[in-house]
Amino acid sequence: MTLADQAAMSGQNGQATDKQVSRPTRRTFTAAYKARILAAFDALPEGSSERGALMRRERLYHSHIEHWRKQQENGTLASSTGKPKKDTESEELARLRAENKKLKADAAKLEAKNEKLTSELGKTKTALNIAGKAFALLDDISRSADSDET
Repeated sequence: MTLADQAAMSGQNGQATDKQVSRPTRRTFTAAYKARILAAFDALPEGSSERGALMRRERLYHSHIEHWRKQQENGTLASSTGKPKKDTESEELARLRAENKKLKADAAKLEAKNEKLTSELGKTKTALNIAGKAFALLDDISRSADSDET
């Protein structure tokens, strides 16, 4: 919205004023309101126009319903400040999940390194086997050459 639009809405006909136009504030919803709307929304038949009417009447979007339903399933349905209340259990759970994710990544790296080293070990064993056979062949040739001289 431009300053001219804001001035027109306030009835000032485009004249600039010294007043600062305040920004709209974000709506917040209480947990009770969210639970009531979710219950009302779920009580209506799926795909019915009544659901749309409820959302228009309350000036809500479907994303509100989805977000609140996810909060309800996670047990974090609190007043909407964008951040759920943190408790020690959820903090510990988040820490453990992050640690688990890191351990899984480390395990995947170790698995890849193990496969690489196993492959290199196989090549080394093959090379040693070939070298041993070459040594045995040369030793056999050397002995046969010595026996031919006598």
